[in-house]
Parts: sequence; structure tokens; C-alpha cells
Amino acid sequence: MSTPAASPTRRRLTALGLAAVLFASTPAFDGGGASANPDRWSREWPQTDFATTSVGFDEIRSGGPPKDGIPSIDNPVFKTVAEVADLSATEPVIGLSINGDARAYPLRILTWHEIVNDTVGGVPVSVTYCPLCNSAIVFERTVAGEVTEFGTTGKLRNSDLVMYDRSTESWWQQFLGEAIVGERTGTRLTIVPARLESWERFAARFPEGQVLIPNNPGLRPYGANPYVGYDSAFEPFLYDGEMPEGIEPMQRVVAVGDRAWSLALLREKGTIEDGDLVLNWEPGQTSALDTRAIDEGRDVGNVTVQRAAAEGMVDVAYDVTFAFVFHAFRPDSEIVK
Repeated sequence: MSTPAASPTRRRLTALGLAAVLFASTPAFDGGGASANPDRWSREWPQTDFATTSVGFDEIRSGGPPKDGIPSIDNPVFKTVAEVADLSATEPVIGLSINGDARAYPLRILTWHEIVNDTVGGVPVSVTYCPLCNSAIVFERTVAGEVTEFGTTGKLRNSDLVMYDRSTESWWQQFLGEAIVGERTGTRLTIVPARLESWERFAARFPEGQVLIPNNPGLRPYGANPYVGYDSAFEPFLYDGEMPEGIEPMQRVVAVGDRAWSLALLREKGTIEDGDLVLNWEPGQTSALDTRAIDEGRDVGNVTVQRAAAEGMVDVAYDVTFAFVFHAFRPDSEIVK
């Protein structure tokens, strides 16, 4: 399936709306614009070692909000599945289960916070979502034997969230789970398998599970999508890198490490087997980046990625992101279309 390109008017309105969100939805802003300036950054980031980096500083730009301007959730609050009544059946959540502890993190909340620092099944994790990349990834947040928390820098690289750890204030690329600036540069986080799935699918899998709710329901307009029409735009926002060939940049792809398949292909086939990997698509999940109300977005479907193990089929870590994102970070890898 091919998503039609947005009209020039809609693309223009989308860009203006995104700018308004990024620059005006938080109480304080980075007034320095998009220019890379470690000397200026060091005033806000005195603990960050800017002498150590694996990327060019000109690749990092301001997204608008300052450090923690998009606030992470560090003391998450939950209700049981049975207690939740405000999620529609097809609304997207990140479904996570570790050691029998199952939790759902609705995108209606993560869109506004991007990071949840939690402990699930005894494992400290950070549940992350970058709306500009539609990238939903869960990491273990134990680094070199130390449990840390992650927050948002307010910076982007290839339009992707740049996080920081609160132990050393090193900067981390969300899509890669890798530190790119600071003393932990080159360190990689362990990715935890999770599913981006509809609320009804999570509830059916884990009827005794827990569901993240806002700490303060009035803090943000939870359930509203501030990036209206973004995933049908002609091109990404705050990205000026190379575009992928043979596929529209805003088309979704299923990324598993350095391999990717277009969602359109998976949707057409229903199932793709590649070596020991089995990818499946089924309808029934709304896009979080389409209409103003997330629960009214168009159906983009549910993806699972698994492989056979002694105990049966087990989940494999994957990411349903945009083609431009995968190409930006994996430029030498093919997207199977």
C-alpha cells in the first residue's frame, strides 16, 4: 500500500504545526537555533564531555525545547487493564512483558513525554518514542553496572530524538541506543523486545496487565496528536540528509537491526519469512501521527517479529519507523520493498 503524498498546502500547514509544537509547547526554549555550538551548549550542559564524540556536531540540531523541555516520566503511574476505559480498541500502545510483568505504554502519553523510566519484572528500562521518526524502542537502563535515568536533550540528529543519561549527561541516539557525545560515547544500550500494538491486542494478551496513565491528566492534551498529517507529508521535518531510493521517505518500514522491509510489502503478503525471522501484519491499529485525535487515525496495522526457539516462537526487537530514518542510520542497508 502506498500512502498518498500530502498536498503542498497540507505539507505547509504540517510544518507550521510542528514548529508550533516544538517551539511553543514547553515553558522555556533553546534560543540558539539549529546551529551546532558546543561552547554555548556547555553552559546548559556543564557535565557533558564535549571533547568526546563519535559524530560531527553539525549533525546535531536544536528541536526547539531545552534540556528536559519535553519531560520524561520518572515515577510512572499505572492502572490495571480492567480499570482503563479511555483507550479505544485500535489505539497504539507499546506492549512490554518482562518476567511475567506486563505493561502497556499508550502513545497518547508518550507523544508528549517521549521517555518513561520504569522497572518492569525487576529490570530497569527506558521506554522511548520519537514522534518525528515513529520510533518506539525499549532499552535496559543499566549502563556499566549502574542504573541510570534518561531524559530528553531537546536536540535531534537525523530528526531523531537525542536522549541523555542523568549519571554522566552523555548524549544518546534513540534510534541506535548508542552514546554519541560524552564520556560514554560508543557505549550501546541493550534493546528489549516489545510490540507496537493496538490496545485491544495488548489487553487480550495480558488481561491482568498494567497500563500507564498520566501523572497529571491536565498537563498535556493527552489523546491529541500535535503532529497532524505528519506521516502523510511529502518529506520529514528537521531533516536535510539523503533520502532513500525507490521508496517515499515517509513510508513505514519494519527494521530489525540492519535489515528492513517496507510495511507496504508486509501488508500485501501478510507474512514474510527471512531466515529464522517471521514477520506478520494484521489490521487494527491506528496511526498516532495522522488525525488530530489519535484514536481516529487511519489503520496502519499491527506488526509482530518472532523467531523459533526451544520454548516456541519468541519476540524479536523491531521498530516500525520511516524509510528516511532507516536510510539515515543504515545507509548501506537495503530496504526490501
